Amino acid sequence: DHGEDVAGGPPGTPEEDGDRYIEIWNLVFMQYDRDAAGNMNPLPHPSVDTGMGLERLAAVLQGVHNNYDIDLFRHLIGAIAELADEKDLTNTSLRVIADHIRACAFLVTDGVVPSNEGRGYVLRRIIRRAIRHGHKLGLREPFFYKLVGPLCEVMGDAYPELPKARPQVERVLRQEEERFAETLDHGMAILEEAIAKLDGTVIPGETVFKLYDTYGFPVDLTADIARERGLTLDMAGFEREMAAQRERARAASSFSVAGGEGLDVDVKTVFTGYDHLTDQGQVQALFRDGVPAERLSEDEEGLLVLDRTPFYAESGGQAGDYGVLRMGDAELAVLDTQKQGDAFLHQVRVQKGVVAVGDKLEACVDKQRRRQIADNHSATHLLHAALRKILGEHVQQKGSLVEADRLRFDFSHFDAVTPAQLAEIEALVNEQIRANLPVETRLMAQEDAIAAGAMALFGEKYGDTVRVLSMGDFSVELCGGTHVSRTGDIGLFKIVSEGGVAAGVRRIEAVAGEAALRYIGETEKSLQRIAALLKADTGIVEAKVQALLERARGLEKEVEQLKAKLASSQGGDLAAQAV
Repeated sequence: DHGEDVAGGPPGTPEEDGDRYIEIWNLVFMQYDRDAAGNMNPLPHPSVDTGMGLERLAAVLQGVHNNYDIDLFRHLIGAIAELADEKDLTNTSLRVIADHIRACAFLVTDGVVPSNEGRGYVLRRIIRRAIRHGHKLGLREPFFYKLVGPLCEVMGDAYPELPKARPQVERVLRQEEERFAETLDHGMAILEEAIAKLDGTVIPGETVFKLYDTYGFPVDLTADIARERGLTLDMAGFEREMAAQRERARAASSFSVAGGEGLDVDVKTVFTGYDHLTDQGQVQALFRDGVPAERLSEDEEGLLVLDRTPFYAESGGQAGDYGVLRMGDAELAVLDTQKQGDAFLHQVRVQKGVVAVGDKLEACVDKQRRRQIADNHSATHLLHAALRKILGEHVQQKGSLVEADRLRFDFSHFDAVTPAQLAEIEALVNEQIRANLPVETRLMAQEDAIAAGAMALFGEKYGDTVRVLSMGDFSVELCGGTHVSRTGDIGLFKIVSEGGVAAGVRRIEAVAGEAALRYIGETEKSLQRIAALLKADTGIVEAKVQALLERARGLEKEVEQLKAKLASSQGGDLAAQAV
């Protein structure tokens, strides 16, 4: 109760509107589960859910009637007002920006980067909404990142990870501001033009979609602007445009196991491939062109589901296994392995004989390919740990591809990795390979694994029990893939390339094991061919090329000088003829 001088009555009365009475704590007695039919079923274990408004409590303790008047927000609002030279500290835009800098800074600290999907898109929407409110205050240059410092001043003691990540947070926010500034003016011009042409109060869904798709305008930002003008959005039209885009994307993509998408497979395949590369399995289901079948004959292709299999199904970036299935005179080539729900789908081609539902098959994984994949997968774990040690703990995996002949690793980092850093990263990975660290796996409760320091991939879904893979003390991650027994088994690691794939996301492509040896051998042969063309030893190829380049530059300069003399001479002759 803020007192009689504040408008409002007790909750539940006709006079409840107002700020006199506020709720700072509530209790919800959880007693029933409402099912899909609307029936109320008693919970086996009733409970009490409690929630408290910490900022409201702070407002009461500090004797203020508004959350934005507490000390935390006063400091942030003051910093924004100073940047914008705004005297009215109750300005709504100041409050929006103060709220948004806190959310954005902690999201980036937790490893989220702006993108067009998932959590990254939520972050991008919040940043861009804050930027627009900055524009309303007259702030045309990047400003949002400058508020990370004031935020650290008021929250850094309670959250030490925030000041530790400050340089990264500032860099992420500034780059997103600069990127959005390039499109904000164009997008606003499109929106203003559409509003000027409106015959009514509803902005067409096509316009909303164009702003979203072409100019990166979050829909809620367009809605904010519309609301200020007394307009609404045609959300049904926008959703139709989005659905059409999703359909186009779906048509352009294909499921890697032919006909495997959307199959009705009620089978739980037991995976035995961690410990065995051969096993016996019974055929539970067959599909031909996506349609259930009782049998597959010679030269036919389809999908086959076993009750147990040593074949690893594509998951976590690791490619699915290849191999052979046998039964008597029948033999099937396994061309790929995918997973749908709990079922492992083997894409097969019948080489000879016939296979039918109920048959028992011997499943044999391609050992050499599995070993090569294990080399590359284990190398990605070492690479991830090395990146965090060399570039900083802000680095988080954003995607990966592990195949037999190469690996690709996407990670959060906003600058190009320098050649010197790449050399240091590669050397550190190879150092761990030479150390021949033991590679061990343990099944643990997810909470225990995280508490023990295991790294989980942001956004990945895990069960209650997780598989923890450690490589000595150098790398500890949650992973369901297949790996080497010791890091020394990898043999060699070589970075092939590094580049950017999205805002704040870099990509390293590399090779390990036999693939690394082949890559180095091919590179050496290429160097020898170049040396032969230059008629020089491989040790002096660089110097020879440099000398040729300098000579070419000198000749180009001479040619330009001769052209100038020729032009001058021809000009003189023409002048003489004119006289």
